[in-house]
Amino acid sequence: MKGFASDNNSGVHPDVLRAIIEVNAEHAVGYGGDEVTARAEALFQRTFGDKSKVFFVYNGTGANVIALQAMTRPFNAVIAAETAHIHVDECGAPEKHAGCKMLTIKTPDGKLTPELIQKHLHGFGFEHHSQPKVVSITQSTEMGTLYSLEELRNLSDFVHANGLFLHMDGARISNGAAALRCDFKEMTTDVGVDVLSFGGTKNGLMFGEAVVFLNADFAGYAKYIRKQTTQLHSKMRYIAAQFDAFLTGELWRRNAEHSNRMATLLAQELEAVEEIRLTQKPEANGIFAIVPPHIIQPLQEKYFFYMWDEARNEVRWMTSFDTKEEEIKGFVAEIKRLLQ
Repeated sequence: MKGFASDNNSGVHPDVLRAIIEVNAEHAVGYGGDEVTARAEALFQRTFGDKSKVFFVYNGTGANVIALQAMTRPFNAVIAAETAHIHVDECGAPEKHAGCKMLTIKTPDGKLTPELIQKHLHGFGFEHHSQPKVVSITQSTEMGTLYSLEELRNLSDFVHANGLFLHMDGARISNGAAALRCDFKEMTTDVGVDVLSFGGTKNGLMFGEAVVFLNADFAGYAKYIRKQTTQLHSKMRYIAAQFDAFLTGELWRRNAEHSNRMATLLAQELEAVEEIRLTQKPEANGIFAIVPPHIIQPLQEKYFFYMWDEARNEVRWMTSFDTKEEEIKGFVAEIKRLLQ
């Protein structure tokens, strides 16, 4: 039985598997010197703009670490939400590799605002203080919420007006773009994001993410940083082929729309369950809810999921591109049974 722990737990989309098999027939130049990688790089440029530059990597932590290293010096600080993946779930990798201090902000919904960031904008030029340089946001956020295009523009304008740069962790960027009914460029390049960590694994890829430099000024040393960070894949075509399939024909959008739709269905089905209280507005493919504690363990045994905040019995339920409607209804039926 499928669970609702993470979209990382889902399988690989058949189109992506076929793309991997197709590039497995012959030998090819390693480390990105092959035709498949060149084709995927060109596809990223068409997607994000002629000035963009992409570097394929193994995983999301690697993408974030490379992006932040390229944007900072070790005496800099990175401003992020308290719930940000770079702060909570990367075992200190950004601090270790970039050497930067992490300045975190408590938010009610995982989203940063100019007002929340303002308190960290001090100490510039003072050698005793880490120098703020990057604001890192996540779209969609770790709380399943979304920045609107207007919020992104306003945030970008504010960040740049204060001499900082904007990094976007796009581990679930497909879910964000699908929910906002926009394309990737509208949500990144056009609103002023400088560097993007572009995710695919949570939306149907087997492995592989990308660092997309929308501000080309940061791309100069990226190939060396990628190598030092152990994220240079020798058989690069196996990552590139997946992204080729992912972006061609908007497979990413079809997958993300389905995942989002399943989360919406779960939220709707839970409306009739008085004992369950949603804590965030469902905007992408994540549901956050406070659940009676006595049903959590037996429910996890049948449909595995993670606790979000044990102190208040808050759980996180994630849907995926391969979640089925009957699985949602079976899950809610089990919740109702346990509550009786």
